[in-house]
Amino acid sequence: MSRGAGQYRTHPETGAPGAARLLSAWLLAVLVALLLAGCAGPGERTGASGGALGVLPDTGEETDTRRRARIRVELAAGYYQQRNLQVALEELGQALRIDPAYPAAYNMLGLVYMTLGDVPRAEESFERGLGLAANDAELNNNFGWFLCQTGRERESIARFERALNDPLYRTPTVPLHNAGLCSERLGDVEAAEAYFRRAFEVDVSNPVAMYNLGRIYFGRGQHERARFYAQRLITMFEPTAQTLWLALRVERALCHRDAEASLGLQLRRRFPESQEAGLLASGRYGD
Repeated sequence: MSRGAGQYRTHPETGAPGAARLLSAWLLAVLVALLLAGCAGPGERTGASGGALGVLPDTGEETDTRRRARIRVELAAGYYQQRNLQVALEELGQALRIDPAYPAAYNMLGLVYMTLGDVPRAEESFERGLGLAANDAELNNNFGWFLCQTGRERESIARFERALNDPLYRTPTVPLHNAGLCSERLGDVEAAEAYFRRAFEVDVSNPVAMYNLGRIYFGRGQHERARFYAQRLITMFEPTAQTLWLALRVERALCHRDAEASLGLQLRRRFPESQEAGLLASGRYGD
């Protein structure tokens, strides 16, 4: 979640109803720091979008023009990470003056405009990039997330599937996560479960898949299945308020009072100002 044509990810922080807040901070803190730390290769940067952020040379011999444009896009990616969007736009303008047919530049441009809330320019940028590289996995994934965020969830699923058709795509868990979240937006929880299960099968140490599967199974009342994922999360990764809250509610549902009390103590001690600690204090376990 290769980036040959541009390695960028949006972050799924406004995905499925009820999951948006849970995923936003957690994806930044856990997915970036833990899940993809092992996926980012030499020369890549880890992005706030949940993927390794960088631009690799195209396969084959890279022309001097493409190399100079790539360097500009890499600089733009760095500024994008820092949320210095104006400078990112300037670098991308330079890249496209050097090489007007560089798909990675349009991919990055789409992400910048998406962050700025400029929907028409974001869509135009993604479409221009896809006009140059219709099967590019990164462009299809990012355009899919754009579509999902702009009320076109059904169209977005086709884009994620197209990204997944690339057998060389190094981080397929990203479009799988995105497809899961957008399927939930459509009310198709079964499809969402299937996408998150596929992500877990690709990488059994995948915290985003584990969290979402635990959340889905808990919501269905399948508490033992939810416990499997919740326990893996808090055992394998530094707990967050969200993961502790999920694990606590699972243990409560299973009448494991000692485990519930222990998790509650951790939540109050480590995250006393969190919304989850507030829910615990008020006894609102269904929220």
